[in-house]
Amino acid sequence: MSKSDRYCVIMAGGIGSRFWPMSTQKFPKQFQDILGVGRTMIQQTYDRISRIIPNENIFVITNSEYVELSHQQLPEIPQENIVGEPLVKNTAPCNLYMANKIAEINPNATMIVLPADHLILKEETFLEKAELAFEIAAKNDYLVTLGITPTRPDTGYGYIQFVDKHDSEYYKVKTFTEKPILEIAKSFLESGDFLWNAGIFIWSVKSIHHAFETYLPEMTQHFMACDYNAGNEASCIELIYPKVQKISIDNGILEKAKNVYVIPADLGWSDLGTWTSVYENVEKDSDQNAVKQKHILTYNSTGNIIHIKNSNKAVVVDGLKDFIVVDTEKVLLICPRDHDQLIKDYVLDLKNLKKGDKFM
Repeated sequence: MSKSDRYCVIMAGGIGSRFWPMSTQKFPKQFQDILGVGRTMIQQTYDRISRIIPNENIFVITNSEYVELSHQQLPEIPQENIVGEPLVKNTAPCNLYMANKIAEINPNATMIVLPADHLILKEETFLEKAELAFEIAAKNDYLVTLGITPTRPDTGYGYIQFVDKHDSEYYKVKTFTEKPILEIAKSFLESGDFLWNAGIFIWSVKSIHHAFETYLPEMTQHFMACDYNAGNEASCIELIYPKVQKISIDNGILEKAKNVYVIPADLGWSDLGTWTSVYENVEKDSDQNAVKQKHILTYNSTGNIIHIKNSNKAVVVDGLKDFIVVDTEKVLLICPRDHDQLIKDYVLDLKNLKKGDKFM
């Protein structure tokens, strides 16, 4: 396939509520430099993929309120390639929207879809697997995904079960399971034929259109009403979005389709979905505390992640073990690390307080 037939869509619409209070509605985690490396998560995603895809073929789909933020952080991408969704409708509608836009430009396109906020430490491996996926998806009517070898029975990830080797580099997918309970996750790990779903997908616009027509025909009809890359695209999208079903690409398409293939990939991957996953991926001191600030003193304290927004503030921590401590301008969060999945609940409870919205 010609390199000019390759496209990329970066999905950057989430608000990362498990990552509160650093990730807020105004400034979600994909636009932050969470690991302190000098580039935000969306910039790192762009840096990786721009090595094999030209800027004019890279698109970003995000919530309408983050379009300006996306422009600021990714000035290399043409302005018209950064697209705002009027409503949050999960990942199936935005995938169809972008496939339609790209197909209008190039009906022979093959596209890779990437979440904006994932960590990939093994970039060379990622690019190799992406190249392989592009080749497979361009030649066949396949929906291809990258699968990560699981290291623990995590209940926060989706799982992909594969069948016998199709050849040495990729397998046919048997089942997709979204976020199983712990017992099931443990059995998946023991069976050895399950991979984590990294949410990285590669398909030709023809194959994904065919899948949408088959499994989400009503959604396909709604989106056919618009002219893409034309002056009235945005107003048309605003009219159809309220009518479109809210469903993930996994539930809507991948769990049903018979032509899904997975490439196992050891990418040093994390979705950085929680404070614990950040703790695991940042440098720690001799007491296993993850601390970036200058003026922090710790005593009898181990296994903590401490993040203080104000670098001029001195912090003293004594006798704390395995905690998350996050201090922002408006919020102080202190909770055990193993309660990080409850942060979503804290956010909901806080919203219910009088004027609680201002802390989001």
